Amino acid sequence: MQRILPRGEIESLDHTHIPRIFQAESRFVFQERASRLRQLATDSPIQAYLLLMAHVADAQHNALAKYTALPGASAEQVDRAQTHGMPPLQATGWQRDPQWRQILADIVQEVLQQPDVLAAAQTVLKDLLQAIEQEPEQLEALADAMLARFEEGIDAARAPFVMAALQVYWTRLAVDFDTAQLPVITPFGVCPCCGSLPVSTIVRIGGSREGMRYATCSLCSTEWHIVRVTCTHCEDTEKIAYHSIADASEAIKAESCGKCHTYRKIFYQEKDQMVEAVADDLASLELDVLMGDEGFFRVNDNPLLWQSAKDS
Repeated sequence: MQRILPRGEIESLDHTHIPRIFQAESRFVFQERASRLRQLATDSPIQAYLLLMAHVADAQHNALAKYTALPGASAEQVDRAQTHGMPPLQATGWQRDPQWRQILADIVQEVLQQPDVLAAAQTVLKDLLQAIEQEPEQLEALADAMLARFEEGIDAARAPFVMAALQVYWTRLAVDFDTAQLPVITPFGVCPCCGSLPVSTIVRIGGSREGMRYATCSLCSTEWHIVRVTCTHCEDTEKIAYHSIADASEAIKAESCGKCHTYRKIFYQEKDQMVEAVADDLASLELDVLMGDEGFFRVNDNPLLWQSAKDS
C-alpha cells in the first residue's frame, strides 16, 4: 500500500525542486501594496491609517524607481557571508549610505502633498523633515534601534516613515543582489538576504510556487520558502494551531506555536488572490487582539505600525 504524504512532508522531501527565494519586482512591490491598502481601507475601522500608509507606499514606489545606484555588498562581505552561512546584506551593523535619509525626505514630502493627510500625521511629517536637516544623528540612532529590533528608544510616531525609507533602501539592495551569491544555507526564520524577520507568510498559487508557503521580509521584500505547518520562529512542527475570526475572510489565519507561544499570520492566495503580506497583516489588527487574549505574542511588529515599549 502506498502511503499518502501530507503537504508539509512532501515539501521537505527535495528542496532542490522548490524555488528557495523570490526577489521583489521593483516595478510592482510597493505599487501592489498601495493598491491593496486602499482596497482594505474601504470598510476598515482604521481606514484613515490604511489610506495614510497607501500614500506612503505610493511614495516608496517612486523612491525605489529614483534611487537605483545604492552601494551594495562588497566582494569581501559576500565571501564572509558564504563562509559563515549568513545573509550578505545583514541589516544590523550595515554602513548605510546617507542617501537613505534623502529617500526619507522624498517620502515625507510626497505624503505631505496629499490633501487627505490628517493634521496629527502632518505634524509628525513636518517634524521629520526638520529632523532630517537638523538631527541626522538622532534619525540614524532611531534607524539602528529599529533594525536591531530594540524595544526601547523607538519613536512610534516616526517609526513607520523611517521604516518606509529603510524598506526602499534594502529592497533596492536586495533587488540588485545576485542571488547566485547567496549562501546555500542561512539561519532559519530570518531573511536569507538581509537577516530581518518576516512580517507574515503567504501560501502561493500558480507555477512553481503552487501550494507552497513563502515568508515575506519586513525590510527588503524578499520572499523565501518555509515548509508549511512549521513554526516560523522556533521551527517546531508538533504544536501548531490555526486561528481565525468568525465571519472574517477565509484567506487569513494566525498560525500559533504551543511550544514558543508565538504566532504569525498566514494568508491563502487561493482564497483571495490579492492578499499582500504587509497590507493584509496591517489591516487585520482584530486578529492580533484575539491572539493576545489567547496568550500568544508577535515576534515583531508590522513594519508600518510600531508600538512603544510602554504600550506593548
